[in-house]
Amino acid sequence: MQVSIETTSGLERRLTVGVPAERVENEVNNRLKKAAKNVRLDGFRPGKVPLKVIKQRFGAGVRQEVLGEVMSQSFYEAVSQENLRPAGQPNIEPKQLDEGSDIEFVATFEIFPEIELADMSGIEIERPAADVTDEDVDNMIEVFRNQQGKWETVERPAQNGDQVTIDFVGTRDGEPFEGGSAENTELQLGSGRMIPGFEDGIVGMSVGEEKTLELSFPEEYHNEDLRGASVEFKITLHAISERMPAAMDEELFKVYGVEDGGEEQFRAEIADNMRRELKTAVRNLVKQQVLDAVVSRHEGQDVPKALIDSEVNTMRQQMFQQFGGAGSADMDMESLLPAEMFAEQAERRVKLGLVLNEMVTSNELKADPDEVRKAVEEIASTYQEPDEVVNWYYSNQEQLSGVENMVLEDAVIEKILESAKLSEKACSYQEALAQAQESQNA
Repeated sequence: MQVSIETTSGLERRLTVGVPAERVENEVNNRLKKAAKNVRLDGFRPGKVPLKVIKQRFGAGVRQEVLGEVMSQSFYEAVSQENLRPAGQPNIEPKQLDEGSDIEFVATFEIFPEIELADMSGIEIERPAADVTDEDVDNMIEVFRNQQGKWETVERPAQNGDQVTIDFVGTRDGEPFEGGSAENTELQLGSGRMIPGFEDGIVGMSVGEEKTLELSFPEEYHNEDLRGASVEFKITLHAISERMPAAMDEELFKVYGVEDGGEEQFRAEIADNMRRELKTAVRNLVKQQVLDAVVSRHEGQDVPKALIDSEVNTMRQQMFQQFGGAGSADMDMESLLPAEMFAEQAERRVKLGLVLNEMVTSNELKADPDEVRKAVEEIASTYQEPDEVVNWYYSNQEQLSGVENMVLEDAVIEKILESAKLSEKACSYQEALAQAQESQNA
């Protein structure tokens, strides 16, 4: 097998491979001989069809099949011979496939880059310093009580947060428009369900009152016919309800999994969950700063386009599933979710993955089994039957590998933090969580 290689640009390589004709022809003949033993043709006894007839009838198809296999096998033999690491599938272009002649094809592909690790010492990391206070626990309990509360009718003007029952008729230039009217519909004020000004206009109204609101649809409204349109809504208010928090009793405690211990145990479990959530938020904030620094210090690192394209497709599938995954089989996802939506983040993810993998290798890091166990148990602690969850992870190698990779990534983060400049900034529980959420969405 003859192999020549050239660098076309950056990480792209062009491999020209020549394969002796005998390799293809011998394999074709072997397959035709095997087929002859089982082929049934009119006028011949089973297993007695002449090889010449078999070749005339099936030779072209078998040869095409063998050519594909030989080119694929030869490509991987060639990259192994040349010590290349392809990133993604090659584009194979046949040059010479004539029967009786040596086979020649050209494979164009990208290779994994050589990663030159930057000096990560001295990066500045700010760690949030927060605690879960009694007031935080009280606020969380109020959230739970409101979640389990019931709507009760009140006799007073409507306030933000109330649920109202209304009729409304929308008109444009004095004429009703499609979708602009409803009767006895329930609406929670402040939910943002309606166009700007609609819900605010109901605040202060009383039961039985009628009111006309002059409003405009947003310029980005989903219905093109109504974008920026000036309209009027005539509103009639029928009922006002206020959300009454659930009582602090055994019934509420059971809803959140506390069967025994009363209010004291209820508060203790809420506090534990909040501390666990805070710990995760702080860890994620520190981790995000480290990863940002890794990307920043490896700004010029080449990244294979094939890996970016693969990551874009993964992110597209994830978003599709996140929004229900509904749609017809022939739906054009690339048009609905174009690559440009994901390209920047996909490149960042690929670059991070390549650099972190090189850091793992160069520092000879391993996933500590004790740390893996601790991570699994931490995940399991949020479920009602933790032991079952732990057993499930250890019986599912794919899921366990995911945890091992997470532990390895954490090991890299800790390695970088050893030489970082760490500082702490006091903040509240809510501020720490808000920062973590903002960082995740960035």
